[in-house]
Amino acid sequence: MNQLIEIINHFDTLGYFVFGINLLLLVFSSQILKQIYHDPDKVPNFSRKVMIFRALNLLMIIVYGYLRFFKNTHNNSQSDGLVFKLLAVIAIVYFAYLAMHLAHAFLVRQYGKERDVNGKTRFTSTYQTRLLSIFSSIVIGIVALISIIRLLGFDSILEAGGVIGLFGVFLALTASIWAPDIFHGLIILNSDMFSEGDVIQFNDGEDIYGLVYKTKVFHTVILNIANNHRVMIRNSKLRGFTVHNLSKFASARGLRESLSFKIGYDVSESQVKQLFETVYEIAKEDNGISIEEQYDLEYGIKDTGDHAVEWLFFYYTKDVEKLLLTRQRLLQLMLKTAIEQGISLSTPFTHTPL
Repeated sequence: MNQLIEIINHFDTLGYFVFGINLLLLVFSSQILKQIYHDPDKVPNFSRKVMIFRALNLLMIIVYGYLRFFKNTHNNSQSDGLVFKLLAVIAIVYFAYLAMHLAHAFLVRQYGKERDVNGKTRFTSTYQTRLLSIFSSIVIGIVALISIIRLLGFDSILEAGGVIGLFGVFLALTASIWAPDIFHGLIILNSDMFSEGDVIQFNDGEDIYGLVYKTKVFHTVILNIANNHRVMIRNSKLRGFTVHNLSKFASARGLRESLSFKIGYDVSESQVKQLFETVYEIAKEDNGISIEEQYDLEYGIKDTGDHAVEWLFFYYTKDVEKLLLTRQRLLQLMLKTAIEQGISLSTPFTHTPL
């Protein structure tokens, strides 16, 4: 207890400030990071970020304690200097990383676009916020790099320039890996073809229906609607696909969808019309089928093949997140009603006798 009181008595104004600030950050680290990130529940390794934040605050206290007390009462050694420099470099990198996130969060809240994603209001990145974030990250990174160089003892311009030159060579050699994704990510944000919260369709070996969750510097995160899991796609690869934005309608009626059925020539047009009308009326009363019920039924012929007529059943929907579910429910209803009315939806096989 006496030693603790003695240590406290040796504190100066700077000591109280350093210990007080870091203790507050240590205690309220979780609340602080929740304010930085839009949706902490969906941030990967959020608990790990909190632990790292707390560990670095504790490290600051230990480093200051070492400098203030241990270093003044013990002989300096070369190993002590190396340990201190290593801890200081880690601290600079950490605070630079934290400053980049704080700057990005501020810019998104200040200049971002407010959108409703999965029932929650979020501020999403725009072309302007992305450019400002990249610029601020570059400035913070340069300041951190110069601080590290000075800390490691490269005082002369020649030495510092050599270190920065090596770093520049490294960036130049790896530019082909990361630069295209940044470039294409900025194009995606600038074109406004799709943004966070939009439902898109593209083909990557199979048709994928996904909700755009986040467009980041190097990649875009998409929530696969069919399988309910996240997909990470490089921005450069995503721009190589033909992407259909299902959330941006060309008409106030909503998205115009169609179902295709091949029905034999023995079924008359009036029977097909009755089938479609029955299904359409039942679908209007089904809360699980998201269609714009105020519009009249639309149907038509797509093709007259050798064995059957291909009919199209049209409907409008604005709830594109439930597009696959609506399609499945309509197909089930169509099959059930067709069986009840004695109409076969299987493609018949016909042949002409010789």
